[in-house]
Amino acid sequence: MPLRVRLTLFYTSVLGVVFVLFGIAVYATISIVLTRQIDNTLDQTVTDIFKLARFDAEGQFGLLVPISFDPRVVVQVWDTEGNLLAATTNELETPLDKETLTSEDTVDSYVWHAGKHYRVLTRPFEGDYGMHGIMQAGIDMAEVDQVQKDLLQYLIIMGLIAISVAGLAGWASTHRALEPLATMTETALKITRADDLSMRIPEQEPGDDEVGQLIRTFNQTLERLEELFHSQRRFLTDVGHELRTPLTVIKGNVDLMRRMGEHDEESLASIEGEVDRLARLVEDLLLLAQAESGKLPLDFRRVELDTLLLEVFQQARVLAGDCQEVQIGDFDQVAIKGDRDRIKQVMLNLVGNAIRYTPDEGKIVLSLGKKGNWAQFIVRDNGPGIPEEDLPHVFERFYRAEKSRSRLRAKRNGKGFGLGLSIAYWIVRNHGGRIEVDSQVGQGTTFCVWLPLEGTYEPVLTESESNGSKV
Repeated sequence: MPLRVRLTLFYTSVLGVVFVLFGIAVYATISIVLTRQIDNTLDQTVTDIFKLARFDAEGQFGLLVPISFDPRVVVQVWDTEGNLLAATTNELETPLDKETLTSEDTVDSYVWHAGKHYRVLTRPFEGDYGMHGIMQAGIDMAEVDQVQKDLLQYLIIMGLIAISVAGLAGWASTHRALEPLATMTETALKITRADDLSMRIPEQEPGDDEVGQLIRTFNQTLERLEELFHSQRRFLTDVGHELRTPLTVIKGNVDLMRRMGEHDEESLASIEGEVDRLARLVEDLLLLAQAESGKLPLDFRRVELDTLLLEVFQQARVLAGDCQEVQIGDFDQVAIKGDRDRIKQVMLNLVGNAIRYTPDEGKIVLSLGKKGNWAQFIVRDNGPGIPEEDLPHVFERFYRAEKSRSRLRAKRNGKGFGLGLSIAYWIVRNHGGRIEVDSQVGQGTTFCVWLPLEGTYEPVLTESESNGSKV
């Protein structure tokens, strides 16, 4: 059953139940009021008659003076033997309520007498020597019954009209309220059929209600999915590109050795180097996959960053050789709580990038210090820098600012895949820190890693993202 029909039926049913309860309350209230008025009239009539009624020595009933009362009231006086002593009309020769005629208490009752509906009040006459007789006073309920009948008809007619109007209004309102949802469904189907994530649901005014918020959220989800789709497509393209080069080199060297008919050490060395590149690529991809799925464990212990930086500095000097000058700038003793191997991986990655992209005779400076509750590790180089439009993407997988930096990289020993900064991003984030980059074209690049000092952060491993320029 469609949601629109269900909502309309629900609202109509609720209104119907409310109206039924309201009708019952109105009907009962009016009936009680009318009955109370009749009871008051009967009680007042009987009371007035009792004040002026007398029984003689022979048990005959009489009034001291004539009395007038409501003409609707029918009065009968019976003795204890069941004989009629007096009545306001000769048409009634039998008791109005035979069941209560022998009652010694005052009783109110409804009876049908001679085809008419009566409200009857029965009250005994009490004297000094016991009960002298019984008076019954009644009023024909025809008018009250007609009022109740008419009221019931009006309530039913008005209820049906109200429920019908409410059903139509509910149908129209639910149609208007659910129209954006129908648009969302239609858009989703179009996206599925056309495989076009660039489509968006038009927002309606005003859009501050729950449906408007849902539309905005859905559009944001589509935008995010489109970004992920393009990122995945770019990722597959980049992986294919990265795999094509080493595979082409391997295939070319194998063909060369086959034509030569002998093993060539230079070709074997080239093949071995490309295989190593492929192994590093696969290892980095597996590392990122484990990190993003939350399955990469981190061993948090006390880490002395100053000692770790000295180790990285020695390795950096070996990597730079005689091409660049690696120096230590500001230096302080700093301790954090983290995974030593992963933190070292971050440092080596940043230093390796600086060496790879810094021209010959360039300078790379490593610094370590404290600022408040944070440890600060800085890698600064005087290379060609990163264009401003590339800065927001440097932590994306396989993203590399090409042009002059790619030409510099081609001259360096070893080639990167554009995965190192993504891995560094994840490691720093899951240590409760952040990584920042600042660069000026032609002046150099500075990477700054902020990590909480020991005792200021309790690690909580969560899934993380690998995009963005800051953590």
